[in-house]
Amino acid sequence: MVEVIGVQFKGAGRIYFFNPLNIKFEAGDYVIVETVRGIELGKVILDNRQLDESTFETELKKILRKATEKDVIQDKKNMEDAKEAFAFFKKEVLRLDIDMKPLDAEYTFDRSKVILFYTAEDRVDFRDLLKHLTPHFKSRVELRQIGAREGARLIGGIGSCGREICCKSFIRNFDVVTMKMAKDQSMSLNTNKISGVCGKLMCCIAFENQLYQELKELVPSVGTYVKTPTCDYCKVIGVDYIKQIVRTQESPDSLPVSHYASEVEVVPRKN
Repeated sequence: MVEVIGVQFKGAGRIYFFNPLNIKFEAGDYVIVETVRGIELGKVILDNRQLDESTFETELKKILRKATEKDVIQDKKNMEDAKEAFAFFKKEVLRLDIDMKPLDAEYTFDRSKVILFYTAEDRVDFRDLLKHLTPHFKSRVELRQIGAREGARLIGGIGSCGREICCKSFIRNFDVVTMKMAKDQSMSLNTNKISGVCGKLMCCIAFENQLYQELKELVPSVGTYVKTPTCDYCKVIGVDYIKQIVRTQESPDSLPVSHYASEVEVVPRKN
């Protein structure tokens, strides 16, 4: 077993584990750590706990130190300066007419590097852009291309449900989302209606999928034949998995009737 703490670096992103060097932390504390991006300030999300060493493929990095109030103030200043950095980045992209979409800018804690995030359909030649960015920032510049989902997490927005998009508010890792999941949930298969602000299938389709798989065991699927309190042999023409209601029809000319799934019994199809 090894002692770890879970650290998060921005918004609702992924949690990374570090060796706390026997220092006691509580959720909400801040730490200074070294990552592949450089020196960063992170927020403790998971306090000290013991985990099996086999959980980690590589050796855990150690925290550099516990963050001070001065460090937190410096981090806030970095975030304010990053807004100006992004404005300049965006202006230069437009001026040079480069086929990329600027999304965000971020300074490492020690300001040794400025990271500029963007999306693009194809690979981008940004050598000319770097010639203008590097002298302006007077520090190392890293241009990082990210996917549509990560881009939506950076920018944020409101989903079709009227709430803040999930990737910005609480999703830490992106799951695979498929059209089959949408079909299993009786959703429209029109991609325009089931896509998020990122243009990809909505993440909520994936994390609701398990519930629908469980409900499908309780509710007869469309096309099966059932016996109901009002009919000995009728076809299921519609289902509501959440309410566990099935709509049945005795014949093409009869009116549909709704019943709770607990009231119906699946019967063999007649030849």
